[in-house]
Amino acid sequence: TGNFMITPLPTTPLKPGSATLPFPGVQLDVLSEDGDPVGPNEEGYLVIKTPWPAMMRTIYGDPDRYVSQYWSRFPGVYMTGDSAKKDEDGYIWVIGRVDDVIKVSGYRLGTAEIESALVSHPSVTEAAVIGVPDEVRGSVIQAYCILATGVDPSQRLVDILRDHVGHEVGPIAKPATIEFVDTLPKTRSGKIMRRVLKARALGQDEGDLSTLET
Repeated sequence: TGNFMITPLPTTPLKPGSATLPFPGVQLDVLSEDGDPVGPNEEGYLVIKTPWPAMMRTIYGDPDRYVSQYWSRFPGVYMTGDSAKKDEDGYIWVIGRVDDVIKVSGYRLGTAEIESALVSHPSVTEAAVIGVPDEVRGSVIQAYCILATGVDPSQRLVDILRDHVGHEVGPIAKPATIEFVDTLPKTRSGKIMRRVLKARALGQDEGDLSTLET
């Protein structure tokens, strides 16, 4: 998006985990699927309501994509691509990227939250989760885990990890399936490429792999 949009001033009281308040002059809101402002502590889409000098103005060589990606979801406001909530004091809590949010039975779940729950178990060193289509629930969670040295994969471990996520995050966040893998697709900077995992799970083209770590 460009430059600081949400940041505490020296006198701003902090809330651990919150990005705090919009910078003076920046007008933000959190909107529902229908484009209406959500209530306090309800998750929605983080948008910028008025222009800001440091905002990204285009995508080089692809202005149509810029309009469709950032200005078309909610007409007249800039779509940051982040999922967030705003508390009763106006503090912004960023949940994660919209692309990294899985909607299960109407509940929006952040991939990072589920992955953190998985790696908090001593048997798991790395984890990635994706959402795959489901006729009943809309999407279900599919997890990929790299196990710690000396830990053997088993159905018993799958059940233990599912229960662990349910305890840490909530029953709705339990992965439908857990696959044990040796590696995860990552960019050279170490970011997990969930789109590659999803393409593989759905039997689709993996797309541009130029940034894939080899």
